[in-house]
Amino acid sequence: MVYVTRKMHFSASHRLYNPTFEPEKNNLIFDKCNNLNGHGHNYTLEVTVKGVPDPETGYVIDLKYLRDLLDLHIVDKVDHKHLNYDVDFLQGIIPTAENIAVSFWRILDPKIVQGKLHSIKLFESDQNFVEYFGDPITIPIYTTVESN
Repeated sequence: MVYVTRKMHFSASHRLYNPTFEPEKNNLIFDKCNNLNGHGHNYTLEVTVKGVPDPETGYVIDLKYLRDLLDLHIVDKVDHKHLNYDVDFLQGIIPTAENIAVSFWRILDPKIVQGKLHSIKLFESDQNFVEYFGDPITIPIYTTVESN
């Protein structure tokens, strides 16, 4: 098996809070990330596809195709956006790196037809990142009004 990775970058802001919590509990759990106006990150996204290289091309996946797929379905939708308000597929989801990575997987997995999606690694900073391998996860979606 060969593993091929494409790295992409985007900048976005978000606020971490649970609208069912009292403000004090949000502050206790999410601390500075609960800033009412949000805060931003320069994210790095690494998407890895695994497979056997095609005997005619030598590719597991055409990296230009993967780049274009990531631009169209992920980066163009999240770059320079507020993840809580501007991104349809994150509406009602607490936009932690964990939940963002799972959401990206759900978008990309059915669209990758060369090879198989192996992992999504999302860096919020040089020190903090998550990696997701597609295990079934339920992400709660909140519809209650935002708390301060």
